[in-house]
Amino acid sequence: MHAILNVIHWNIDPIIFEIGSFGLRYYALCFLAAFVVSYVLMLKIFKREGKTQELLDQLSIYIFLGTLIGARLGHCLFYEFDYYSKHPLEMILPFRMIDGSFELTGFQGLASHGGAIGILIALWLFSRKTKTDFMWIADRLIIVVSLAGAFVRLGNFFNSEIIGLPTTLPWGVVFERIDMVARHPAQLYEALAYIVIFLILWTMYQKNAKPKPGYLFGIFLVLLFGARFVLEFYKENQEAFEDTMKFNMGQLLSIPFMIVGLYLIFRKPKNN
Repeated sequence: MHAILNVIHWNIDPIIFEIGSFGLRYYALCFLAAFVVSYVLMLKIFKREGKTQELLDQLSIYIFLGTLIGARLGHCLFYEFDYYSKHPLEMILPFRMIDGSFELTGFQGLASHGGAIGILIALWLFSRKTKTDFMWIADRLIIVVSLAGAFVRLGNFFNSEIIGLPTTLPWGVVFERIDMVARHPAQLYEALAYIVIFLILWTMYQKNAKPKPGYLFGIFLVLLFGARFVLEFYKENQEAFEDTMKFNMGQLLSIPFMIVGLYLIFRKPKNN
């Protein structure tokens, strides 16, 4: 990474090393870091509130699977439905058949909105299984989810994906693996926004460990998906069909989350 003519050139190989057909990517490390950091912070919260580490371990499994499955299906259904409706097995298998031979593809398409839906479903299943209050978990889990999102966007930056629109600003980034155009580093904008949201939620929780049920969850939904809605104006559309839309798919999918967030913030507690 080096600065030339007031812009930053980015040409990092997203693969750290390869052994045969397996390659370790920076994105995978960022994804792993997201879960490790989230686990450590959630453990602090659980201990503070008298919950066991065993319960957190169970929750972590649900969240990991919910995130991965939801993000994968979200990408396939929201962004590339035409292709995957004809190749449904490729939604869940990390390879495809071309001319009778296997091609290892990995899961290269993951959608954050799908991941959010997957997490909510995982939380619902977990709360039923363990008889734990859904809103209690949600109000605490979202504190670390925003920070985890920052790690994921950093991984997108290493992958030179989800790139921004062209810009003449001095911090524009030329993603040389894509083209030689200086662009908004939209991934870093989003990562920074998520870090700020994490700090806000963490501070609110530290000051009041027993907020109104659903209140922190609502703040999270409004802030995170509000930031996502605004920052989409600085991004290239991910799929061609979005070019004819006033608001792209990421923005349209953010609106319901923000509406639910506003409801959770302003609703009256049941005991009132």
